Amino acid sequence: MKKVLHVITGLNDGGAEGVLARLCLNSELQHIVVSLIDEGKYGPILKKGGVKVYCLGMDRGKLSLRKWLKLIQIIKKEQPDCVQTWMYHADLFGGLAARFAGVPGVFWGVRMSSLEKGRCSAATRAIARLCAGISGWVPASIICCAEEAKKVHAEIGYSARKLKTIFNGYDVTRLSVDKERRNSVRNELGISENTFLLGMVGRYDPLKDHETLLRAIQLIAQELDDFRCVLIGTNIDENNPELLELIEKLDLEARVQLLGPRADIPDIMNALDLHVLSSRSEGFPNVVAEAMACGTPCISTDVGDARHIIGDAKAVCPAGRPEELANLILAMESECRNNPDKWASRKRFCRDRIVEHFSIESMVENFEHAWFGDLQRSESFS
Repeated sequence: MKKVLHVITGLNDGGAEGVLARLCLNSELQHIVVSLIDEGKYGPILKKGGVKVYCLGMDRGKLSLRKWLKLIQIIKKEQPDCVQTWMYHADLFGGLAARFAGVPGVFWGVRMSSLEKGRCSAATRAIARLCAGISGWVPASIICCAEEAKKVHAEIGYSARKLKTIFNGYDVTRLSVDKERRNSVRNELGISENTFLLGMVGRYDPLKDHETLLRAIQLIAQELDDFRCVLIGTNIDENNPELLELIEKLDLEARVQLLGPRADIPDIMNALDLHVLSSRSEGFPNVVAEAMACGTPCISTDVGDARHIIGDAKAVCPAGRPEELANLILAMESECRNNPDKWASRKRFCRDRIVEHFSIESMVENFEHAWFGDLQRSESFS
């Protein structure tokens, strides 16, 4: 059986971490995961699924020569057929370690679709550019999660011939339309079936731009009475004074509920009438696909591959424009209330699009072909 060793910065809640877990747990190959930091959320999940997990215990943002040598030892001990790294720090740290350990195939993973100042740290941009400089030598292929990410990295100097896109895949049996889940969450939150419920799943981070969403909600509150908004994710709770202050400033205490991180995302997606993504930057936004798989319509800022996932150019607007985001929300609410047949058709389209284009099976197949199809082309490793 082929053996794949993965190197990732950490295993806390995040898009890349979730994709890695789904990939390992739905593949027939043998997978080993090395986290540069700790086991986070996904370490125990992977272990439960039979995946061996190593944690190097590095301090976040600080590369260590001692830990790098330890990683080389782990790779030599496990003797994988190939190494897949995830995100810039792991691409650099893990890619070089795999090369020094003599692994025949090294594959990088690129997730971001913007490296603009203010949208990611100076350190991240520096490491990305360093990776660009060695991309012609270290990896056999560079796997991007989105076409936009592929384009951006080619522009900053990544080896264009090695860049390829593999879209994220989803377990559409776990993510499905479920009336009972919908009712359960709404009952828990005290929200009636007739209340239009919108929400966003995403950690508190400047790139997620919760402020634009909240300012859009302030605008629609001038037009609508019976609606609520729920926000879900890391640091989206009562312990976030910055977020609480913004909600109070916009007079939205009665409109917005902060639910923090949740393990029942399929339930949450079913409870929503509309999922809204207000990000300033994304690669391949998982939450959009997860909502759609549950039959929940989505609108989004026009970032990363959100437009491609949604499949409707009229459901996206430029980032950072609360007025345009508010108009999209109002249009969706009107359709939901006043045109039930069209709304039902929209919900079916959402589910069908994810099932047809973004299944977990197609993602696993594409990764395995990238790893072992490319290994047959020895010139990739010259």
